[in-house]
Amino acid sequence: MSTLSLRLANSLHNEVKHLAKKEGISINQFIASAVAEKMSALMTENYLVERSKKGDKKAFLQAMAKVPDIEPEANDRLN
Repeated sequence: MSTLSLRLANSLHNEVKHLAKKEGISINQFIASAVAEKMSALMTENYLVERSKKGDKKAFLQAMAKVPDIEPEANDRLN
């Protein structure tokens, strides 16, 4: 495990302290969780971008052509 010195604006530090207390965790746990969430979001975005490069429009259109052209059931309709 590594140690990281972090400078936060007082207002941000106070809010983090409040939220961590509300969640029943330490400030360290709160910040580690926030960093993990942000990393997950960025890594997911990168994964999807790379995955989209492997897409095949022709294969997609062929697959979509197999979908029946019918109205969706009432509980599946968008309002």
